[in-house]
Amino acid sequence: MFNTPFIGAFGTLAADYQPAEGCLKDRVILVTGASGSIGRVAAMTFAKYGATVILHGRKQSRLNNIYDAIETAGFPQPANIVLDFLTATEADYKGMAETIFAGFKRLDGIFHAASHMEPLTPLALQNVTSWNAHFAVNVLAPVSVTRVCLPMLKRAPEKNGNVVFLSETHAIEPTAYWGAFATTKAMLSSMTTIWNDEFQHDSSLRLRVLVPGPIASHMRAMSHPGELPSEVAPIDSLIPHMMYLISGDAPLDAPLIYKK
Repeated sequence: MFNTPFIGAFGTLAADYQPAEGCLKDRVILVTGASGSIGRVAAMTFAKYGATVILHGRKQSRLNNIYDAIETAGFPQPANIVLDFLTATEADYKGMAETIFAGFKRLDGIFHAASHMEPLTPLALQNVTSWNAHFAVNVLAPVSVTRVCLPMLKRAPEKNGNVVFLSETHAIEPTAYWGAFATTKAMLSSMTTIWNDEFQHDSSLRLRVLVPGPIASHMRAMSHPGELPSEVAPIDSLIPHMMYLISGDAPLDAPLIYKK
C-alpha cells in the first residue's frame, strides 16, 4: 500500500542514469499537450528511443509541426489526435480511447503534458471561468484520459503501463498568486496516491507525478516575464526524468512524486 505522505517524500534520479538505446521500441505512448514546449520534447524523446508516439493537442496545425519533425528525424511514424480539453465531454474522451484502440490495439504509456495556466493574479480575482478552465485541463482531462485508457494500459506487458502526470513546483510549495494553477496541479498528487493504492495488485501499472522545477518553458516565461531563458535549466534537462518514469525503469515501490 502507498501510505507515504506525498509532501516531503520525493523520488530522486541517480546522477549516472542513462536510458538504454531503443528501450521504448514497439511501445505506443500518448503525449497530451504534445505541441507545447515540454510536450514537444517528451514526444521527440520517446520517438527517439523507439516509441510510436500519439500526439495530442488542440490545433492540428501545431501538431503537424511536431509530427513532421519526428518523421524527418527518421523515428517511428507518429499519429495525431485533436481534442480541446477545455470543452471535452465524456463522449469525447471515450472516442479518444476508441481511436487509439482502433489504430494500435494497445497503449503502453501516457505522458500528461497538457496544462492550462493564466497570468499570475491574486486568488481573490480568479473567477469561476478561470477556475473551470484550470480544473478542466489540469485535473479532469488527465483523470478522464487515464480512466478511459485503463483497459489498454492494464494489458500492457511488464514494465509498461506507465502514466506520468506533469505537475509544478508551486503545487507542492504553494505561494501567493499561484491560485488556481497551483491548486489544480496539487490535486494530481492526491489522485495519483489514490490510484496507485487501488492498483497495488496490478503489477503492470505505474502512475507517477513529475515536478520539473524551474525550466525554460512557455509557462515559465509567462510566470517570470523578466527572466532570460538562459537563467534557468533547459527543457532537455528533464529528459532523463521523463525516460526513467515512462520506460518503467522506476521500480513499483518507488516514491510517487519525482522532483528534478
